[in-house]
Amino acid sequence: MPKRNKIIYWVSTIWLALGMASTGIVQLFRVKEDVDFIIQMGYPDYFLTIIGTWKILGAIAVLIPKFTLLKEWAYAGFFFIMSGAVFSHIATGNSMNEIFPAVLLLALTVISWYFRPANRKIIPLVNA
Repeated sequence: MPKRNKIIYWVSTIWLALGMASTGIVQLFRVKEDVDFIIQMGYPDYFLTIIGTWKILGAIAVLIPKFTLLKEWAYAGFFFIMSGAVFSHIATGNSMNEIFPAVLLLALTVISWYFRPANRKIIPLVNA
């Protein structure tokens, strides 16, 4: 793997993990602004606990070595959570300032997944 790709991978992965962990913690602590915001978008407030927990666990999963299948699930979960957030923001008519953090985390998810090293990928089985 070229050095440039390693740098892209680690920068995007660390930003992704920090972003997911920090927003997950805020969601678990049920900060009033987040509770009001998620209710305004039409979701029940207990979604904050579910999403916050999965974000923190996913951030750990993408950082730890090995466990390639777990990493794939974490990336998939991040993709579903953040693409859902983007579409929810758009559907409720939120401004670009409110949509941008979700778009950024979605982009970091895709970049980190794409540039992950071979030892962090699932090796496909070949039928003989």
